[in-house]
Amino acid sequence: MAPDGPVQQTLFDETNLVEISHPDYPGERLVACRNPALADKRAHKRAELLVATEASLTTISAGVTAGRLSKAGPIGIRVGKVVTRYNMAKHFILTIDDGQFTFTRDEENIQAEAAFDGIYIIRTSVPATSMDTNRVVTTYKSLAGVERDFRSIKSIDLDLRPIHHWTDKRVRSHVFICMLTDHLIWHLRQAWAPLTFTDEHRPDSVDPVAPAQRSAAAQLKASTQTTPTGEAAYSFTGLLDHLATLTRNRMHITGQDDDITFDLIATPTPIQRRAFELLGQTIPQKLK
Repeated sequence: MAPDGPVQQTLFDETNLVEISHPDYPGERLVACRNPALADKRAHKRAELLVATEASLTTISAGVTAGRLSKAGPIGIRVGKVVTRYNMAKHFILTIDDGQFTFTRDEENIQAEAAFDGIYIIRTSVPATSMDTNRVVTTYKSLAGVERDFRSIKSIDLDLRPIHHWTDKRVRSHVFICMLTDHLIWHLRQAWAPLTFTDEHRPDSVDPVAPAQRSAAAQLKASTQTTPTGEAAYSFTGLLDHLATLTRNRMHITGQDDDITFDLIATPTPIQRRAFELLGQTIPQKLK
């Protein structure tokens, strides 16, 4: 691929990834990937945005023709809002003047962008002796798990924000607690996989660029909403909510002679018992 030159689509005729090099990135490996599913998604989205932009521009053009818009300034403002909203300014040739507004698609620009649909490049300095090309792509895609964990910490499972710290010590402590919590959640997800929709036996993908496939067992669990043992299947968050119903209640009974105070644990459900079994723990009867 020459600088600023056309994409050599023949690189992807027999494979979805190829390792290349470029003098602008000395000492780095460049892995060019093409995801057909992503290419179709981007092409479909572009087509929708083009149609929506044209519809709005047609309305403006009708207003200009009818004389409701006559000055170039107001016309330009209206047009600018439309192409900015859909981010389609680069794909249209616009002509604006007093009492005049025309537009056409810039087909050459559209085709040039379409040539890159589904294509992305991963850069790495890890030598091939330590990580082959397929492993580079797989490792990059595994970052989705890291992003999921940060979302979990911030707003899904723990809802730790907004929290404001004003000293370095408190910032470091907060980050440490977040990472420790994330480590705990990772282990809980692994241990509770039989009770959740987690794919316990995800098949190895022959093509690391292609979307990951779920195992037949995971698909059955999702369609039936039950585990292979017949128990109700949960999302991880749903399981946490269910476990939260297992409560310890402080009971106080007033008698004629003495008052009695004791703790009473709610009767655990089968799922709650199973969750503790998977952790190798029993439900504690007393606080220590």
